Amino acid sequence: MRSCVWSSRALSPALLPRLLSETRCCGHRLDRQGSVRFLTTAKDNHPTPLPSQARVVICGGGIVGTSVAYHLAKLGWTEIVLLEQGRLGAGTTRLCAGIVSVAKPISIESQMANYSNALYERLEEETGVKTAFVRTGSLCLAQNQDRFISLKRLASRLKVLGIACDVIKPKDVAKLHPLVNIHDLVGALHLPGDAVVSPPDVNHALAVAAVSHGEICLSAFLSNCRFMQSPFTHTSLYNDPPGVQIHDRTSVNHVLVEKGHVTGVETDRGPIECEYFVNCAGQWAYELGQSSEVKVSVPLHGCEHFYLLTKPLQEPLPPSTPVVMDMDGRIYVRAWQNGVLSGGFEKNPKPIFTEGRNQLEIQNMQEDWDHFEPMLNALLRRMPSLDSCEIHQLVNCPESFTPDMRCLMGETPGVHGYFVLAGMNSSGLSFAGGAGKYLADWMTYGYPSANVWPLDIKRFGNLQSSRTFLRHRVMEVMPLLYELKVPRWDFQTGRQLRTSPLYDRLDTQGARWMEKHGFERAKYFVPAGKDLLALDQSKTFYKPDWFDIVGAEVKCCKEAVCVIDMSSFTKFELTSSGDQALELLQRLCANDLNVPVGHIVHTGMLNERGGYENDCSVVRLSKNSFFIISPTDQQVHCWSWIKRHMPSDPQLHLEDVSWKYTALNLIGPRAMDVLSELSYVSMTPEHFPSLFCKEMSVGYANGIRVMSMTHTGEPGFMLYIPIEYALHVYNEVMSVGQKYGIRNAGYYALRSLRIEKFFAFWGQDLDSFTTPLECGREFRVKFDKHTDFLGREALLQQRQEGVIRRFIMLVLEDHDTELDLWPWWGEPIYRNGELVGVTTSSAYSYTLERHVCLGFVSPPSLDGNPTVVTPDFINRGDYEVDIAGQRYPAKAKLYPFSSLFAQQRRRKDDMELSNFQGK
Repeated sequence: MRSCVWSSRALSPALLPRLLSETRCCGHRLDRQGSVRFLTTAKDNHPTPLPSQARVVICGGGIVGTSVAYHLAKLGWTEIVLLEQGRLGAGTTRLCAGIVSVAKPISIESQMANYSNALYERLEEETGVKTAFVRTGSLCLAQNQDRFISLKRLASRLKVLGIACDVIKPKDVAKLHPLVNIHDLVGALHLPGDAVVSPPDVNHALAVAAVSHGEICLSAFLSNCRFMQSPFTHTSLYNDPPGVQIHDRTSVNHVLVEKGHVTGVETDRGPIECEYFVNCAGQWAYELGQSSEVKVSVPLHGCEHFYLLTKPLQEPLPPSTPVVMDMDGRIYVRAWQNGVLSGGFEKNPKPIFTEGRNQLEIQNMQEDWDHFEPMLNALLRRMPSLDSCEIHQLVNCPESFTPDMRCLMGETPGVHGYFVLAGMNSSGLSFAGGAGKYLADWMTYGYPSANVWPLDIKRFGNLQSSRTFLRHRVMEVMPLLYELKVPRWDFQTGRQLRTSPLYDRLDTQGARWMEKHGFERAKYFVPAGKDLLALDQSKTFYKPDWFDIVGAEVKCCKEAVCVIDMSSFTKFELTSSGDQALELLQRLCANDLNVPVGHIVHTGMLNERGGYENDCSVVRLSKNSFFIISPTDQQVHCWSWIKRHMPSDPQLHLEDVSWKYTALNLIGPRAMDVLSELSYVSMTPEHFPSLFCKEMSVGYANGIRVMSMTHTGEPGFMLYIPIEYALHVYNEVMSVGQKYGIRNAGYYALRSLRIEKFFAFWGQDLDSFTTPLECGREFRVKFDKHTDFLGREALLQQRQEGVIRRFIMLVLEDHDTELDLWPWWGEPIYRNGELVGVTTSSAYSYTLERHVCLGFVSPPSLDGNPTVVTPDFINRGDYEVDIAGQRYPAKAKLYPFSSLFAQQRRRKDDMELSNFQGK
């Protein structure tokens, strides 16, 4: 039979899926119980040539790639070409366990899974393709109180998203699942909306649905098929641009880039010109990124993942039986073809694929019963009646994992038009629908329709692309998927990647470390004589063991002087020969940068919607030179944002100088005394005003940028020290500071200080959807300067209409710090019994002797229309914060509580200086 391209415009929408589901392709049927087999001829004999050009090329025909194609087509995109190196859906998608669950660690992941769940349910109606969708619900089991607390916290967060869930007792588990042994359980979380599907069929349905919005190259589906009668109209030429073409047995060798933009792809069947490229290559996403003309970092690595299939049970479970997730046992279990499917995430994973592999090797990965034995034992403990069942198969399939257990999404920082959606951490089915939607929105509108910063690929840099780093980190990540994670836990692998010159010195003085963007930062300093092992192993949702240590550091910051190494902050220098640098910053920044030399300006870099893309401090070093200080994890994102808006001007230069400077934060009322002795210059406010920068000598070192700011609201200074002088300046500061009670402090103290001062941080409290008007920063917007800047029109409109959400501070009342669960972040906020918001960060205030939470609240909508926030709404409500299901009353304010509690502070008499010196 002659091969051809079929036009879906000539079809009844109901006929194409029916044809695809009923066709027999040279003896291969479309198997509803296994993989959906799409037939093509041999790789060197493709019936249909590739198009020479397209608007977007998607690499990867698994469920992630087909979801992107589907959502782009729904948004009206045409000339979409999806390429798959093997058969469509025959890779990891074919081997997926088929569970769609919203029980995810962060809200954006739960939102994606919830969307996927709804999408997969309606796909069958939309396409006519059976997807085996069954709303089973799921049970997350808790074998101990800490796990039960974590499930209660998850339930509170899911309810904020409108997702149904219930915290239940062990006896209720037995009613929902007849096989579960409940003798060692303390409770569970029931998620009635979770579901199971056939992943290959969902993949097939997404492809069909994508095609229904355009055309398809049916070589992937129908080549050499026999039809008794065909209602289709054959078209060999199109008058309109085709919608979606899917080509299997086609490999992408590399992506072509010119002047920082995608221009095409080179395949094993020839080149395709394109404007956009989407890397959905799953296991091969890393290698594909490295093979491009301009290397793209896609930090992920594969591990073997095992699950067991049994033969039908003597008393089969109903298909609607809930999925069981026994995270303490490290296993999951679902009903499967009258038997069960059970897999898990072992403590000793097996990384694979340090070099590229093909799909044949995926299909032939070997069983390893010795490796699976601990999970098999856990399964039999949880469901003892399975001891007599017969085993059908132990499946070994690859899954790709990322350095922080979150998927990779978005446009790459170095190549415009190159997007990535990969690294699903064994949740590809749950995430694919929602992630495909957000990425398609991003490509269409220039930004995603939700805050996806926790998933943005720009949270990583090239430093996380080391194969050794990735191999070691994913061996930790995979077990962590089911590990109990208390607040402020830290990765143990891939550490000491980026360190300050002071690292060894601080380490010997008792620094306990955490990692941010690969940089080691001190959390706190353990005094001599403390039990270091107990502190390192402290895991709790309650009052932590470091409470008194951090309290002492905070007290020293307020009454003497502390030094915090803040070298991890991102630092850029922007220079020009004329006014180009100022003009660029005036365009990018909401605040006015046309200030005298030496002045420091706190400002946001906003997008067109008025949301924060960056929150930074900018120092005018000279007329045409600026020093930009941004959060640590903004290094790649901020660089990309500035470069994206920079004109092509050889006289304008942006340099990342993060590695050139060590930053020391001197906090406290005696900081000026320390610096005065070291510089022989008066550091009083009269001689060194707030938000001012001078280059000075400190000790023997010259050219130190001393800035009168601390990022905490306390008095003090930031010292930006050329890296070769770092150790000398630190030693001098600590030596002179002894008489003033100086001590080291860490980021936990910094966090407590900034939260009690109501300071918002980007990435925690602020994001690309938060405007200055919503967080009380209108005074940092140059409305009166008549200077155009990104987001100005959006802010003017918002100022006229009023804000519908507002950043507030809440101080907990009737909360026992010693006995009650602590707030950390993500807790629901209630006003007069109604859900109005969620906390974004929190800390114990050692000044107020209470917990302080920061977060956003919005009034309930009226008739579906948003309601403007007023001061009366904030000030006259009765607020509560929900911590793991228990509500605590709280006092809400739009401004810091410092003055309110000044007379209530229960402070002891002034400490003698000897106390600060540890005597």
